[in-house]
Amino acid sequence: MLPRWICLLALCLALPASAAELRIDLGRGVAPLETARLLQRADAREVAVPDDVAYHRAMRYRAVPLADLLPGLAPGDHLQFVAADGFTAEIPAALILDRRGARAWLAVEDPAHPWPVLPGGDRSAGPFYLVWTDPQAAGVGPEQWPYQLAAIRRLQGVDARFPAVVPATAAAAAVQHGFAVFKRTCFACHTMNGEGDATLGPDLNLPHNPTEYLSAKLLRAFIRDPQSLHRWPQAKMHGFPTQKELSDTDLDAVLAYLHYMAGHKAVH
Repeated sequence: MLPRWICLLALCLALPASAAELRIDLGRGVAPLETARLLQRADAREVAVPDDVAYHRAMRYRAVPLADLLPGLAPGDHLQFVAADGFTAEIPAALILDRRGARAWLAVEDPAHPWPVLPGGDRSAGPFYLVWTDPQAAGVGPEQWPYQLAAIRRLQGVDARFPAVVPATAAAAAVQHGFAVFKRTCFACHTMNGEGDATLGPDLNLPHNPTEYLSAKLLRAFIRDPQSLHRWPQAKMHGFPTQKELSDTDLDAVLAYLHYMAGHKAVH
């Protein structure tokens, strides 16, 4: 008799791609959304993305307006998007619900027409991917395009859930600005002071903060291009190479926040 784990693995591999599910939890229990049903929705349509964040080129997707999949969502709510690799994007609901500018879409991979493999990867961005039309209208950044999505959750905001990452009210304006940028960018992959839900990257304050072992010049270069510090083909950090992805002002503010947090380590 085959070992149980081999049987389970064979069963998982045998499942059709159409069996993929996205777990939606808005506080009333988990509601799974299946690929096939999403593709058949009346509001599904072809969406053109001229400059796709994941593929770095123009793409077209079969997609559903994300707001239509989140009944009861209010502008003051907060959403967390969890990817299969541990990436977690924290996005305010107001950004999803505002249809006057940037618009959020849940792109759904059709198993009959699979998407290309990601550059440098071994699988596509599917089966679910949050894409945007006119993202510049609301300042949507690259970390707000989570792909390989597994779940969407309505939660309290980052400040309420993780108090050890929040600078004191009296902290300088640059630190407060840096904290806002950190939540939108770095917190998707990293934890801070042992708090956070991301599992993709290391903690940025415990045991050591990067400002404690890298000069400001090297740290700026690393954030722009992680491979500039050490060549590592398997590295998952993509960096923020241009002003469009992270302005110099925002980058300086992130460094101010990191430097501040180096003096405010959590005690465990």
